[in-house]
Amino acid sequence: MGDDAHLWSTFRGERTLVVAARTVTSTARVLECLPALLRGDSRVTVVFGYDPTSAFNDGVLDLLHDAGCRIMPWSQLGSIAPDLILSASENIDVPEGDCPVLVLPHGVGFQKLVPDSRAPRSRLSGVVPDSVLESGRAWLAISHPDQEQQLLATNPRTANRTLLIGDPCFDELTVSLPQAAAYRRALGVTDGRRLVVVSSTWGPTSLLGRYPQLPAELLAALPYDEYRVAAVIHPNVWSAHGSWQIRTLQAAALEAGLLLMPTVHAWRSALVAASVVVGDHGSVTLMGAALGKPVLLATFGSDAVPGTAGAHLGQTAPRLDPRGDLRRQVEAAVQGHTPESYPAISDLAFAEPGLALARLRAALYRLLELAEPAAGTPPVLSLPYPDPPAGTVTSWMVTTAVTAAAAGYSMVAVRRHPAAVCGDRQEASDTFLHLACDEEERDHRLTESASVVVRRRPAGTAVSALGWIRETLHHLPGSLIAAVPLNGNSFLLGTRDGPIVEATVTGPTIDPGLPAALVYTCLRAGLPLDGVFMTLRIGDVWEEEVGLRLRPHLPSDSRQ
Repeated sequence: MGDDAHLWSTFRGERTLVVAARTVTSTARVLECLPALLRGDSRVTVVFGYDPTSAFNDGVLDLLHDAGCRIMPWSQLGSIAPDLILSASENIDVPEGDCPVLVLPHGVGFQKLVPDSRAPRSRLSGVVPDSVLESGRAWLAISHPDQEQQLLATNPRTANRTLLIGDPCFDELTVSLPQAAAYRRALGVTDGRRLVVVSSTWGPTSLLGRYPQLPAELLAALPYDEYRVAAVIHPNVWSAHGSWQIRTLQAAALEAGLLLMPTVHAWRSALVAASVVVGDHGSVTLMGAALGKPVLLATFGSDAVPGTAGAHLGQTAPRLDPRGDLRRQVEAAVQGHTPESYPAISDLAFAEPGLALARLRAALYRLLELAEPAAGTPPVLSLPYPDPPAGTVTSWMVTTAVTAAAAGYSMVAVRRHPAAVCGDRQEASDTFLHLACDEEERDHRLTESASVVVRRRPAGTAVSALGWIRETLHHLPGSLIAAVPLNGNSFLLGTRDGPIVEATVTGPTIDPGLPAALVYTCLRAGLPLDGVFMTLRIGDVWEEEVGLRLRPHLPSDSRQ
């Protein structure tokens, strides 16, 4: 940038586009759509102007640096002559001049009232200051024609300053929806499990503002082998409080396997993968409903704007009682839902889905006074697959029960819940309850109290497996069973009183804690362990046939 920029530039740009980077949310929105608009066009030079005046500016520079953007201070904007300013943050100070300003929504339309940083009042999120409107330079992108009337009723200065674009983000989500199962697999949600996405906007009326422990409580209520829980937290929460505080507040949930989605971009693939959305009045919840997902509202703030698609969702979606039976409510939401449950949500929020990128590119080049590239309209691509953001659960409270299987075998039903969020649980008269820990569990109090200890890494040989079993039972005298996988679908399980049980699973490879739960139950119930087949039922997800046979007793150890 600057008067002598042409001396050093490789690309001879004909126009300069400045992106206003003020908050993480607004900057991410531009980064998600701009590459498709300018693909292959060297005529447009793009510079990101960093505006540090927002209360939610933390993380913007990291986002820009990670994306490889060229950055200039916002204060430098007055000394150059950009041809267009593009922003998804309406609350920007634009220097004098005649450069047009195109403002994209950073959520879904104009759904929320937010504090006004310029005056002691609330304002409609997404509307630029009066001074910019009065200059005739501002253009507001809208996703539905009704939003034009909404803006006029709020501020007459918006007359003739709107452009019907649609929503590029919603179009991406819609195109990706047929691949929902693949996104679930990428997140580690496999074998018929459901993914519960907890979505929280920012502020005291948000889901996390009202119920910060809800992710942990959902993980405690939903069986581990049947559900995964992901949290999508508004970037303003990350920016205002920092990742350290968020991770500290959600420490138990993270230990229980919470998929804490990264601050930007990755929330989209999680929403596509969702089996159900537990949310509030934020845009992510609204998009989930528009995609046809089951929705449960844990809270719905008074800062939602009446008459909007969001307000309609607040009137029609079922409410979650955080103090009620969470599992029953989630299952009822899934079972009683059809994709057409919220037809008005999409109709009120998004006009003519699928055209947003083409319309936005046309508007962009019109304002730049350039001809659009000769290539066809930009394609709407499906979202990239995410990296799984969760750590491994290393301890479980395991509930088992013995019933009769259809084939005449005994059947052991198993349900596991992460120990980090379980609290004290009591054994019922018709079930068995035990604590199982991975050998890598960091809380030694849990390991020393565990009835079952498992190792995930397969042993190279039966001899090394027996050695690990002997050492484990020696160092943890409170444990009854130590289990280790061999290669393939076989497991060796050593018991406190000596017998070694080999368990062979006829289906796909499973977590070693599951056959260990079967053997533990057999010991408690007095069932045979040698030369028998049994059915292992994992929650309501699947069944496996397991063969059991005894191997020679564990060799004695002179140190015991």
